[in-house]
Amino acid sequence: MSLMKWFEKGMTPEEYINSMSVHKENLETIYKGFQLPSEDEFIQGAKDQNLKVIVLTEDWCGDAMVNIPVLLKLTESLGMDVRFLLRDQNLELMDQYLTNGTSRSIPIFIFVDENGHEAAVWGPRAPRIQKIVDDEVAKLPPKDHEDFPQKQREMIGRLTEQYVKNEELWFEVYQGIKMKLMKRIFV
Repeated sequence: MSLMKWFEKGMTPEEYINSMSVHKENLETIYKGFQLPSEDEFIQGAKDQNLKVIVLTEDWCGDAMVNIPVLLKLTESLGMDVRFLLRDQNLELMDQYLTNGTSRSIPIFIFVDENGHEAAVWGPRAPRIQKIVDDEVAKLPPKDHEDFPQKQREMIGRLTEQYVKNEELWFEVYQGIKMKLMKRIFV
């Protein structure tokens, strides 16, 4: 199926947010709190690109919770259409965008040009956030250890709190998306 067909199949941002049962409040908190930089030449240059974006996600995903509100602020300022597809219901597309060739990590943002071709792909995390996650995962006991489930829940709680409260991380997401688009589109 073409990327434009996948796009057409997706939910609007409103439909996706209204369907959420996990992380909805946190996503909305980040959305209300995040502001795009007021002086950014990138915004002006990107407006002329006529891009659309497909978001592969699930509402339980903490990374999606922090990345999607930043993406929405950006796409609103660019007049860019966004559609959401749930990863687990769209594995045929997801499996074309595996992280490190093996992992169905989300969210994945697929930017599509006006001819329906892939222009850029971003996700699942900004580099600084990836480092934070890697550092947290390194502290976990082995998966077969009896304390692993509890320690993993505690880690997810710490990460979720950082994602919701640390505005610097929101800006890292913005910078990551911006840099990816600049590399692929504004060559």
